[in-house]
Amino acid sequence: MNTPLLASALMDIRPGLIFYTLVTFALVAIVLRMKAWGPIVAMVEEREKQIANAIDSAKKERAEAEKQLAEARQAGAEARREAAEMMRKNQAEVEKFRDQLMAKSRADAEALKAEAQRAIQEERAKAVAEVRAMAADLGVEIAKKILNAELDAARHQALADQYVAGLPQSAQPSA
Repeated sequence: MNTPLLASALMDIRPGLIFYTLVTFALVAIVLRMKAWGPIVAMVEEREKQIANAIDSAKKERAEAEKQLAEARQAGAEARREAAEMMRKNQAEVEKFRDQLMAKSRADAEALKAEAQRAIQEERAKAVAEVRAMAADLGVEIAKKILNAELDAARHQALADQYVAGLPQSAQPSA
């Protein structure tokens, strides 16, 4: 075959071929429109609805997430405020408890001091009484030896006690 002949055969206009090609195209378009175009359009519309729903859902979820984030921030701020308030209250309670303990310790120390002073006064009084009794007994013994006579012990003891009671009080140790 000759190449120029083949090229010219392809370029020839044949009305019968054009007619059948148009009829075939029309039939295929009608069949496609009836059988394929409707489902394809329905699928495209359904996909558009799904995309629109997904976008709306994403917007709603984003708004909800922003709302929850704001609530979480507010809750965090509230928790920090409450924690600071609790710390302040605890600090005040600790200070109050410390002051109470200090006051109790001071009161206990004062009570111990007063008890010790009372015990010292009692011991001093006992010691003074002992010294007086010893002085009286010593005076009676000295008087017996000097007089070399037995005096009435009760009468003599009363005289010695009277003498010791008459001694100046400044001889006692001061408190």
